Formats: sequence, C-alpha cells, structure tokens
Amino acid sequence: MMKHKMYAVAAAGAVALSLAACGTSASSSTPASAGGSTAAADMPTVKMMVGGIDKQIYLPYQLAQQLGYYEKYGVKVELSTEQQGGVGAEDAMASGQVDMAGAWYVHTVDFQSKGKNVINLVQLSSAPGERVMCSPKANVKTGADLKGKTVGVTDLGSGTDELTQFIAAKAGLAKSDYHTIAVGAGATAIAAIQRGSADCVMTTQPTVGALESKNLAVPAIDLATTDGAKAALGGTLPSAGLLAQSDWVKTHEDAAQKVVNALVDTMHWISTHSAQDIADKLPQSFVQNSTISKDQYVAALNQDKGQFLPDGIMPAGGPKTIFDEEKTIGVDTSKVNIADTFTQKYAQAALKLEGYTATSTPAGNDG
Repeated sequence: MMKHKMYAVAAAGAVALSLAACGTSASSSTPASAGGSTAAADMPTVKMMVGGIDKQIYLPYQLAQQLGYYEKYGVKVELSTEQQGGVGAEDAMASGQVDMAGAWYVHTVDFQSKGKNVINLVQLSSAPGERVMCSPKANVKTGADLKGKTVGVTDLGSGTDELTQFIAAKAGLAKSDYHTIAVGAGATAIAAIQRGSADCVMTTQPTVGALESKNLAVPAIDLATTDGAKAALGGTLPSAGLLAQSDWVKTHEDAAQKVVNALVDTMHWISTHSAQDIADKLPQSFVQNSTISKDQYVAALNQDKGQFLPDGIMPAGGPKTIFDEEKTIGVDTSKVNIADTFTQKYAQAALKLEGYTATSTPAGNDG
C-alpha cells in the first residue's frame, strides 16, 4: 500500500505536544459555542492521525486544536502523528486504527483502485508544499536534469516517490533513468544530502529552509505553491486533505461535519492572518528546533502560505491532475470514478454556517 511518509522533526516532542493538546481538549467542560449546547463531556470523539504533524504542509490540523476550533464546533479530536518506521496515517485510517487521516488526497484514488472506499472530506491545499532540493554540484534545474541522479524521497512508494516519478515522466525520463532512495525527512533528509548519498531530496518546510541555511542544497523544482505546481505538472495538485472510510462517515455524519467545520474555519483564519500569527499559535517545537529557527520558519511560511486554500473547497481541475499522475506511474484507475473520491458538501455546509464565501472555483463531478 502506498504510504506518504512525512516524518516529524523531533517526532516524540510532536506526539507529546499533540497528545497534551488532546488531553486538554478532552478534560474541558466548556460548552461548544458553535456546535450546539452539548457539554464537552458529551462531545463525540474522533481519532485523527496526521502524516507528519509538525510539517508546514500539515499545520492546519494542529492549528485547529491550538485555536480551540474542534471544541468550538462540538467535537473532541485526538491527534497523533505517523512516525518513521511506523504505519502511515492513511493506512492507519484504512485499517480502522484511527477514524480520520490528515494525508494527501491522492490516497483516495490509490485506495479505491484497490477496492477500499476512502473519501476526501475537505481539501486544505492546492499544492504539495514540496520542493526538489539539490546539491549545487548536481546542477539540476528541471525534471529532465534528474537523469542519472539519485533522488531521496520520504519512503519508497510514498507520495513523494510518486511525485518524483510523475515529474520525471513529464520530462520524458523512464524510471530506469534515475534512482530513488528512502531518506525520510528533517535530519535524515539533510544527512543524505550532506554525506552525498542523494543528489537531491524531495522535501517540505522546515527542512527546505534548513538545507538552504546550511548551504547544502538549492531549490530545483518548486511544488510548494499553486503556481509552481502548475508550471511543473500542468495543473494544481490538491494535496493535504481529510480522509476517512466512507462507511465510517455514513455512521458518523455529525462528527465528520463538526471536524470539517473546524478545519474550514481554520483555513479562513490562516487566510486572514500572517505567517507570524500562525507560527505564534503553533507549539514551540514545531517552529523552532534543531534544524530551524522561528524566524526561518516564519520566512518559509511566508513564501509557501499560498498553498493553503482559504475555504476547504476542492479546486477545479485538481482531481484530473491527480488522476493523470496515477495513470502516468501505472496505477489502474479504470474502475475509479473521480466524483467518488471527494465530496464538497461538508465544506460547503461549513462555509454556510459561518457565512463565509468560497473563493476557489470548485471541482465538479468531472474533477
């Protein structure tokens, strides 16, 4: 099963912080202000695993907790993060270990191609937030330049591995024209560049900023912003979303809607606040650690903040790009209907609840 491994820098600290946040949420007796009059003790509990909770691409899930938005809408969310060598967030959800996964939308297509009915409930980004970072000596500027190079991805078969294959294929390269190795993220990805075992790594902030600050690598291919994704891949690439098994959603409609309400409100908050404001709300270990300073974190978020969608709506054309990617790398999507891989109804209901206006052009049944 495909796994999109986004390993946390100082993962143990991230887990402790996220669980501490969950513990605070669960013990509160404050009434839910937007989810009805239900006391916190009577709120439904949802378990969610995130594919690297301290990565900038996945910051909305924890930010919603920090803002108190889950409880605001009447749901307790127990957050956890996937860790190196452990089960991936999307696989944990698909196997029933957790109820929801903060993971890439592409996994819905992969699961459905294998007969597992997983659906995307709200879309948080229109770009992967990734960059191909290469040693200056590698002289890589385009996908075609990956020929003969070794590229580090989070894990073989992961979302970053698939993206690397897609970029290379778009540039006319065969899989045999380059080599991929698993390097994780954070310190392990940095080490791969430092010791020369990889010419390039596909990674996200804050690892990107750390590589630049140490003068170890330079950005070669930008997939961190919507414009960058369009230039490299020919269209938006919806990435971070909220995934759940369709059967679970059918029996937990109320809880699912409340989680989406919280995330849509968080996306609106992100769109109306600065990178500094966002960093100030996140746990300290997320924004300042052994690989990056808080100033660097804020600068990186300023640069890449445009990946986040302000309304939770799946953007028009995005699913088609994902299906193009899957077909290009050999996934059989012939039995998968685009319209079955995502739904807009929960995000639209959340927008209506708060009186927000959708700013994205929504994808329809054809993606």
